[in-house]
Amino acid sequence: MFKPDLRRDLPASLVVFLIAVPLSLGIALASDAPIIAGLIGAIAGGIVTGLLAGSPLQVSGPAAGLTVVVAGFVQQFGWETMCLITACAGVLQFVLGYFRVARGALLIAPSVVHGMLAGIGITIALAQLHVVLGGSPASSPVANLLALPAGLAALNPQAGLLGGLTLLLLVVWKRIGLAGLRAVPGPLAAVAIATAVSLLVDAEVARVDLPASFALTTLTPPGDWGAFVLAVITVALIASVESLLCAVATDKLHTGARSDLDRELSAQGAGNLVSGLLGGLPITGVIVRSSANINANAATRWSAILHGVWILLTVLFLGSVIEAIPLAVLAGLLVYTGVNLVNLHHIRELRKHNEVLIYAATVLGVCGLNLLAGVGIGLALSVLFVLRRLSQTEIRCEERDGRWHVVVEGSLTFVSVPKLATVLARVPGGTVVAVDLAVDFMDHAAFEALHGWRSNHELAGGKVDIDETHEDWYGPAREGRPRWRKHLRRHRASSGGGTPG
Repeated sequence: MFKPDLRRDLPASLVVFLIAVPLSLGIALASDAPIIAGLIGAIAGGIVTGLLAGSPLQVSGPAAGLTVVVAGFVQQFGWETMCLITACAGVLQFVLGYFRVARGALLIAPSVVHGMLAGIGITIALAQLHVVLGGSPASSPVANLLALPAGLAALNPQAGLLGGLTLLLLVVWKRIGLAGLRAVPGPLAAVAIATAVSLLVDAEVARVDLPASFALTTLTPPGDWGAFVLAVITVALIASVESLLCAVATDKLHTGARSDLDRELSAQGAGNLVSGLLGGLPITGVIVRSSANINANAATRWSAILHGVWILLTVLFLGSVIEAIPLAVLAGLLVYTGVNLVNLHHIRELRKHNEVLIYAATVLGVCGLNLLAGVGIGLALSVLFVLRRLSQTEIRCEERDGRWHVVVEGSLTFVSVPKLATVLARVPGGTVVAVDLAVDFMDHAAFEALHGWRSNHELAGGKVDIDETHEDWYGPAREGRPRWRKHLRRHRASSGGGTPG
């Protein structure tokens, strides 16, 4: 059993607890779920996932990345069935972790992941702006955008002032010069101050409403099992990808033990199973809480576990404090959170790698259609980009001293076959040709195209010499033993390593 370092873990757990409570409440509001569901998810993420975690300093709980999905499924199936979806998604995550497939989730291009999060952020911000204004959000981002003028015309002044005050405090809090104030988490400070103002002026606004007593949610089976299975897979995959990416990012923030991704995935599954059975939201690893945990000098998983304990005690004994929070204040917090999911640093990095188009298409797909369609568009575009890059093989030919020279550099795949055939067609029949292959990969289609041209050229009286100057691909394929992966021995030798003798 891992030993806690209470001198470091206890203060860190309090910092994370103070951040997690308002965020969990806000995410429940944005997910069209019972407010208490956000706190249940935070408790399960802290205690259950924390006890089993493979990532030592990651903190789990309800995350903004799932709000759009959950809200859609709540409308489609109802809240009770959504809880069953969460529990089943947890079982699926646990099984995936057991079969050690966690790293497969990291194959998804960062441009798609960041585009998905940005689209979700825009969706949240547009919806919660209406709550800040004292109204109710529409069913889609486009509808919310078009309805903003009407929402401004019907502004509830008290809700608008409280939501605006929350946003203002979140923006300026880190810029305040006093070190003691900066140590207080921005979300806590904004929610606490705005709530205090609402009580001082006795604002007539909607507030958090917790149930008088806690009871297990009835898990209702769905009528459409096909749609239910798709919902389970969707929640499991999005929660898994977000958690694993968060674990990788968290590892970059500290120098301690690295994450065991398969164990972390199973721990996330256990947390979602418990959260769903108790009537809570789906959970993932959350970078805001995890980075706060690390910045607060946490040492072990006990900081995450203890933060879940503090939330549980708050629900049991301080429910009246939570019920004083206006919904417009939580909406202001969510608008700020949503806007921050559109990360300018990520956009700049994607521009360097020429992947902004994938990012933008994913964002537009998520906002204009739905999350699954947006991610599908992003994945399809990323595959097309890979194929395009594979087709950028450099192939050139020229005649020198009565002899034709053909040079092929890069990866020679089926995508490059049309370009290869075009260049080789310029070589006159019956000539002597030297082909220099400087390729790091050659697939079967490319081999067939090159070998077929060579055979036809030699049958017409010409001569072809093929020299492989980088790695041998054509030769083994011609001998009937084609290679299927890149050879690393040359790289190991050049880097000072080697094969044991």
